[in-house]
Amino acid sequence: MNKFTQLRPWLAHLANTNRLLATKKNVLLKHELAAIAKKLDGKSSVFFPNPDGHAIPVVSGFMSSRSWIAEAMGVSEADLLNAYRVAADNPLPCHLVKDAPCQEVVHQEFDVRTLLPVPTHSEHDSGPYITAGLVIARNPKTGIQNVSINRIQVNSKDRMAVLILPRHLHAFQQAAEEMNQPLPVAVVIGVDPLTLLASQAIAPIDSDELEIAGALHGTPLDVVKCLSNDVVVPANAEIVIEGHIPPKVRELEGPFGEYPKYYSSQEKRQVIVVDIVTHRKDPIFHTIVPAELEHLLLGSIPREATILSHLRRSFPGVLDVHLSLGGVGRYHLYVQIKKTHEGLPKNVISGAFSSHYDVKHVVVVDEDVDVHDPAQVEWAIATRFQAKRGLVVMHDTQGSVLDPSTTVGLPVDKDGIIPSQFQGMSSKMGLDATKPLTYEGHVFTKVKIPGEDAVNLDTVLDPQFPIASYLKSN
Repeated sequence: MNKFTQLRPWLAHLANTNRLLATKKNVLLKHELAAIAKKLDGKSSVFFPNPDGHAIPVVSGFMSSRSWIAEAMGVSEADLLNAYRVAADNPLPCHLVKDAPCQEVVHQEFDVRTLLPVPTHSEHDSGPYITAGLVIARNPKTGIQNVSINRIQVNSKDRMAVLILPRHLHAFQQAAEEMNQPLPVAVVIGVDPLTLLASQAIAPIDSDELEIAGALHGTPLDVVKCLSNDVVVPANAEIVIEGHIPPKVRELEGPFGEYPKYYSSQEKRQVIVVDIVTHRKDPIFHTIVPAELEHLLLGSIPREATILSHLRRSFPGVLDVHLSLGGVGRYHLYVQIKKTHEGLPKNVISGAFSSHYDVKHVVVVDEDVDVHDPAQVEWAIATRFQAKRGLVVMHDTQGSVLDPSTTVGLPVDKDGIIPSQFQGMSSKMGLDATKPLTYEGHVFTKVKIPGEDAVNLDTVLDPQFPIASYLKSN
């Protein structure tokens, strides 16, 4: 299978296979564009020419299916996590070039609000948001880059408020702020599907996700240095916003409809001051509709790969993992194991909680249960789980700050804000939904009809049989 290492060939492939549809011109950037993309979520990606009369088109949803993501990687869906794990474990250094498509056009005088077609997505969003921008910054202490996707509210012609959660970009920004220095950044919009996926890798702090993108490509990623700072960006990107995060400057951001399908509150956040905008001659703007499939899958698949590696290091019997879409691709983890000891499922549950602090509920199932099928997991809970012996509960642990249930009953400061050391305090629960290793007769044997997996409907069905005539004559 071929890999898709460029955005435009991937979009052309989707269009040629009826998975990219174009709308009429002049779809409204406020709400209408997101509403159309959501209506087609998981069925088709959408291309919006001249949205609100803007010269730059918008695309959304081109990674909104697990099978599409595997297809872009050139692997089967069954091999998706393993292929991602191998790439993450074997990064390739980037290839620096001097001339790049992403710098064909340079804007030093601009108003971001009119230069780019930035949509307003959800009903109560506080304004237009860049939702598919890769934020790239260098560690002020080591110079090694980090890549992440952060929501960015466009506030004025050259200022954007950004949510920075307590991860690597946050550490970089704090280090720069402690030195009273700005943190140079680049916001990259419109990259190939593999670079987009690599940006979400759960990697150590001094790991450059662009090198993981190269490993996914199978060849070093072409990068170019920004014109106004030393950050390097994918050379074949569509749009690059160069800027810096000034120290000790905060502006209001939010509310915004986030991946848990709730709104996050309005608070003062860090600010990106825009210095230069560059782009291709005819760029395409990518937007991710928050809380829909593209958003959830881009976050969940890299996490699944990391969690699977983490668990297998201690538990070789772990066969597969899945972060369910019903659990917003973050909070509900299903783990399939080959059970060898009655205590193994609870050990796996403990290991799963340590794999990522966002994990809130863990269900461990046997190898005869498909963790990618919610109905099978629910069946295992219904028939193999007993709370008295299979329930694991932990209280007052670190969880996701975007989980609204964690805000109930926590202390607030004089401004009504939960202090950072208490944000995301969560209870967590694990369910051992495995059958016992030994049991009488067939009490826990899964019902199966001999030959059901071998049935070929093309050979057994007769579409020409005159059912209506037969019923009429009899």
